[in-house]
Amino acid sequence: MTHRRDAGPPGAAGTADPRAGRPWDSALSSGEFAAVRGAGFEPVGQVLGTAVFTIGYTGAWGCPGAWPVEGDPKASPSRWAPSLSQLARTMYAARRLALARAVAECRTLGGDGIVGVRLGIGEFPAGGVEFTVRGTAVRARSRIRPRLPFTSHLGGQDFARLLHAGWVPTGLAFGIGLATRHDDWRTSRRVRWTAGNQEVDGYTRLVGRVRHEAREQLALDAAKNGGDGVVVDDVELTVGEHECPLFGYARDLTAEAVFVGTSLARFGRSERAAGPGPLTIMRLEREH
Repeated sequence: MTHRRDAGPPGAAGTADPRAGRPWDSALSSGEFAAVRGAGFEPVGQVLGTAVFTIGYTGAWGCPGAWPVEGDPKASPSRWAPSLSQLARTMYAARRLALARAVAECRTLGGDGIVGVRLGIGEFPAGGVEFTVRGTAVRARSRIRPRLPFTSHLGGQDFARLLHAGWVPTGLAFGIGLATRHDDWRTSRRVRWTAGNQEVDGYTRLVGRVRHEAREQLALDAAKNGGDGVVVDDVELTVGEHECPLFGYARDLTAEAVFVGTSLARFGRSERAAGPGPLTIMRLEREH
C-alpha cells in the first residue's frame, strides 16, 4: 500500500523526519497498519536487503569412507563426518549481510525498526544463491527512540500486542544446524526395508542432531541481541543426498535445520546480569 505522510505536529518526534510530506509504501495490510499506529509507530517505507553468495557441496566435509560399524569395539566415539562449521558460518554471514543492508535502508528513511521481516533464498539466474530480506520500516511517534533499529518477523498485530504487553523486539535471530552422514550398506544394515515399519536410527540421529544445534544457535543469537526470550517464526528442515566423491556406490546425506525468530526484552529492564542466562523459546500463534 502507498500513502502520503503528514508532517505531524512540531516536536512529535525527537528528530526530523527525512520523509515528511513524501509518499511512503509498506507491505502492511490495513489491519497491520492500524495496529502499528495504535502502538505509537508510523510506517516510513518498505526496505530490502540482498546478498548473492556462491554456496555448494563439494564432499570435502563428508564421505569418510570405511567408517567403523556400530558395535565394533574398535569403533571411534563418533561416526559423524567432520563439522560443517565453515559452511554454516557462510550461511549466517549471507543472511546477516542482507539484514544489515535492510537496516541501512531503514536508517536512511529515518526508521526506528523493521516489522514483518521476511527472508528469501533462491537461485540467482547468473549463478549462486541470493539471500533477501524484506520488511516495512517504522518510526516511533515519541521523543524516546531506540539506540539501534530493531528487526522483527512479527506482523503489525503481533508487534502491537507485544508492545502493549510490555515487551520490545531487539532483533531477528537465526539458528542454523548442518551435518552430513556417510550412507552405505553399513549405516542401514540393521534395517531390513522389506520388514515393515521400523525406525532408521542413523537418519533419526542425523535430523535430531541438526535440530539441536540450530536451537542452541538460535538461543545464542537471541542473547547477542540482548533478548530475554525468542519468539520462533519458522523452522525448516531440508535433507539432501550427494554422490560420495570417494566411493561411487555410496552417498552422503546432508541435513540442514534453520530456526528464525525475534528476540524480545521487557520494558524498563535493568542491566543484564553477568553471563548468559536461560532463554525462553516460544512460538506466537497468529490470527488468520
